Amino acid sequence: MKKVVIAGSASLQDRVAYWEQFWKSRGYTVTASPQEISQEKFLEEYPAVHAGFYAALNDADIVFVMNEDKSGISGYLGAETFAELAYVVANGLLGKQQTQVLLLKMPESRVQSYEEIELWLRLGWVQLLDTVKI
Repeated sequence: MKKVVIAGSASLQDRVAYWEQFWKSRGYTVTASPQEISQEKFLEEYPAVHAGFYAALNDADIVFVMNEDKSGISGYLGAETFAELAYVVANGLLGKQQTQVLLLKMPESRVQSYEEIELWLRLGWVQLLDTVKI
């Protein structure tokens, strides 16, 4: 069974649940997804949660970037999600892993990483979900 990691904003837990079900219903195993961390223990829990997520990225067949609309921005992509995306792309370029990277949608031009995403799409390093057969 192919392994999928869902990357995106942890504050959108209803959408995380939707996308987990989307992938599972198609026969994929979701090995990691955005998790909310309690503010009371954030500094204590964040390192382990972050390390676990990156370990899952290293073992994924597909990384799905759940860049839903957020804060009035279409295709929102935050700095942390972009860092995760860049990590997977870099590992692919170095031959360390061949992971398919799928974005839900093209971010709007206000997103800080817009130009990189646009370039990576042209280079074929990432793809939009609606352009591939799942």
